[in-house]
Amino acid sequence: MANILIVEDEMAIADLIAMNLKLVGHATTQIDDGNEVMAAIQATTPDLIILDVMLPNKDGFELMKEIAPLGVPVIFLTAKDQLDDKIMGLRSGADDYIVKPFAIIELITRIETVLKRYQVHSSIFRLEQLEVRLDEHVVLLNDEQVDLTTKEFSLLTLLIANQNLALSREKLLSLVWGVEFMGETRTIDVHIQKLRKKLSLEDRIKTVYKVGYRLEVR
Repeated sequence: MANILIVEDEMAIADLIAMNLKLVGHATTQIDDGNEVMAAIQATTPDLIILDVMLPNKDGFELMKEIAPLGVPVIFLTAKDQLDDKIMGLRSGADDYIVKPFAIIELITRIETVLKRYQVHSSIFRLEQLEVRLDEHVVLLNDEQVDLTTKEFSLLTLLIANQNLALSREKLLSLVWGVEFMGETRTIDVHIQKLRKKLSLEDRIKTVYKVGYRLEVR
């Protein structure tokens, strides 16, 4: 889907991000030294950069002075949680600013939001006989259009954006319905069953025990 440069000197965090981005279909390159970033940008031409602030040799704020003129979207991912730091990061030209510790699903969602803003994503998702035209809100199964409700399409889009990742019922309820978990998630189960039946995804939308659901595309 997109080529993402991860600039992070904590290897465990960089590996975690890379693993999850690859699961949802992105390609990644990892850099752990501020001095190597500009060369890596030239070599890999990334669609988006995840940038730590505290890096060896050259920090993220300093790097943004060189990155900003290139027009590459940047998401700061840093332990620097002061308001002044966040303001500095956003004013430097970054598209988003996320503070550690972070939830991987939130990071992926924000990445998809930025990529969509720059239109760096595939607008068509295909899985066996299923075709989802994301920009057009059109779903085809065996070349025949399938009518989905607005909530069903939003739920499907969220599963596609986080393919191969387990999403909790609470998270799905919050992101699709815009409400916090209030002890009732049956509406998620009902909508998942409808998607499975309408789109013949019984073997693809997996139930994750005591968690929620995952769209399996591998």
